[in-house]
Amino acid sequence: MRDWLNHSLDSDDFQLSVASSDASFRRYFRLLFNQRSYIVMDAPPEHEETEPFITIAEFMLSHGVPVPVIHAKNQQEGFLLLSDLGTTAYLDKLNNQTADALYKQAIDALLTMQLAQLNTINLPDYDPAKLIMEMQLFDDWFLQKHLGLEPPACLPALFELLVDNAVQQPQCLVHRDYHSRNLMLDDNNQLGVIDFQDAVNGPVSYDLVSLLRDCYIKWPDADLQRWLDYYFEQACDKGILNNVSRAQFQRWFDLMGLQRHIKVLGIFCRLNYRDDKSNYMNDLPMTLNYVREVSSRYPECQDFAQFLSQQAKIAAIQ
Repeated sequence: MRDWLNHSLDSDDFQLSVASSDASFRRYFRLLFNQRSYIVMDAPPEHEETEPFITIAEFMLSHGVPVPVIHAKNQQEGFLLLSDLGTTAYLDKLNNQTADALYKQAIDALLTMQLAQLNTINLPDYDPAKLIMEMQLFDDWFLQKHLGLEPPACLPALFELLVDNAVQQPQCLVHRDYHSRNLMLDDNNQLGVIDFQDAVNGPVSYDLVSLLRDCYIKWPDADLQRWLDYYFEQACDKGILNNVSRAQFQRWFDLMGLQRHIKVLGIFCRLNYRDDKSNYMNDLPMTLNYVREVSSRYPECQDFAQFLSQQAKIAAIQ
């Protein structure tokens, strides 16, 4: 990586420090050169592809979404030199005083992303097979591996309900991890969006539920509904939502969140047991609580809600 940077910068007079790692094999370094800061992505080619990141970054930039600029690339070895969007994640700045302005800023950027014309980029569809495969992680890693429990008989019907809810929605560009750890603030409090390389063409409510029912921070329902209203009114005005009632959108949002959080419970356990990243287990209780709340609210999910409440091992996760 240093050899490539020496060549790309035509200099070895730079400083490198670890910036972060994420839930994949990617690592990130902060590079200081000529009194400017950059980010170096190290994505081992045997595990990660850089092409999706490059394609989606260039597409998003062309549509006004604030993502990193790619200054140099070495796809053979998996290195990218990116603009630095700052060291401050949304999660570090969200509090009762800042939340309203920050969430509206994030929703504005989300609307910009959803308005992007997808006819110039080939994104995979968030299709039923993929949605079900994701939810199966709940059975494989959360129920069986983590808790030693057999799946309830109601699970296939629940999965079918959640897939139907997803595919009946308007489809648009979906970031897939649009939450407080992937939204950055620079020194001028301007938003930057990262970790978008897994973007797909999928349900309109997915990124909004990732943002507002974040697995790392929770808000009172009154606040959430106010931000939902803010999104809904603009999405209708901009033509993202057509002839959709607020009640219908609420159902889409709630059940989309149930699909996402069921999946995430499995992912957090897989990160722990397979990848030795145990810190994600701290986020199980909040994620599970979202699943409990939504499943208890809808009659079609009552069998699943009952399973969650009757299983002592699940009920004990607080």
